[in-house]
Parts: sequence; C-alpha cells; structure tokens
Amino acid sequence: MAGKRPQQVFTLVVQLGRSAGDGLPEGATGAALMCYASGVDEAEAVRETVAVLREADLAPLDVTGHGTLEEREAEGHEIDAEERALMQRALDENAVIVAQMTPFHDDD
Repeated sequence: MAGKRPQQVFTLVVQLGRSAGDGLPEGATGAALMCYASGVDEAEAVRETVAVLREADLAPLDVTGHGTLEEREAEGHEIDAEERALMQRALDENAVIVAQMTPFHDDD
C-alpha cells in the first residue's frame, strides 16, 4: 500500500433544505447536521457525506468543514469521549456518522 494516503475523520456541519420524504419534523424549514466522515482529505469526506445524505432523500445545501480531530484540538476545542468514539467509528467503518440534527423553523 505504498503511496496510499491514510483515512482521516473530518467534522462537518451540513445545512439541509427540505425535500419529500426527508423525515424532518413537520413545520421545519431545514436542518443542520453534525457529521463525522472519513476520507483521505476533506474534499473526499464532503463528497461522500453529500452522496450519503442524498441517498437518504435529504437535501444538502451547504457543507462547512471543521477539520480533523488533531486540527480541532490544536484550535482548543474540547472533544469528549462520546464524540471521540463516534469519530473512531467513522474511521473504523469508513462511514459517515450523523451525530446530531438540529431542525430549523421560521419564527413568524
């Protein structure tokens, strides 16, 4: 496997719009998802995440990368054991893990 770059886990926040069958709460205008995704670089992690979410009938609009575990620690982020375990699972399973969903509602 000479020359193959190792997989890393990236923390991504994905903004969702609405789409039919997306499973978001009634009245929600969209949502934000906190995801952990594996990839050899952030671009690959973003592509995989968007593909998985579209497959699940979700409508990703925007993805913001927050870096790898090491990058986040260097920025002073506190990362608890549960979050570390989810990151490790994403790496072990070469998967996208959705850790949190926050629905958006219009406050009229």
